[in-house]
Amino acid sequence: MKNKRAMLLLTSVLAVSYSISATAAEHHHHQKNSNQLVLNQGEKWAIDDSLHIGMSNIKQAISTNLDDIHHERFTTQQYADLAVTLDKHLAFLFANCKLTPLADAQLHSLLANIMQGVDKIKNADNKKQGAIIIIQSLKAYPVYFNDPNWQEL
Repeated sequence: MKNKRAMLLLTSVLAVSYSISATAAEHHHHQKNSNQLVLNQGEKWAIDDSLHIGMSNIKQAISTNLDDIHHERFTTQQYADLAVTLDKHLAFLFANCKLTPLADAQLHSLLANIMQGVDKIKNADNKKQGAIIIIQSLKAYPVYFNDPNWQEL
């Protein structure tokens, strides 16, 4: 079942999808708001190595370009290239992350937000808004997931 979910999400990451929220909602049908993160009974969720690697790679892709994005010097082509890179990192996460089902549900909420940001980078007139959504997700990650090796953005 988990592999089936991962394949469905991987497909949505690789395709330019207009149904990101629907895909996320499918995987989070037990939550009222599929993108709302919660703690594990007041504690951060445990992670695995692949989650740290994937999230660190997403953070690196954003942080490397943060100054140019912030000062609006990032070109349309650079945004397109960034979206491809982010899609690859998301695909890595979906293919390799092995969390408990409840932690996995929280991760999928976080990744749905990142996917929304990538979709805005690909399709919105104001691509910077997509980067801002991803930055907000990167800031939320250490609040909800216990990643002792995480370096703040």
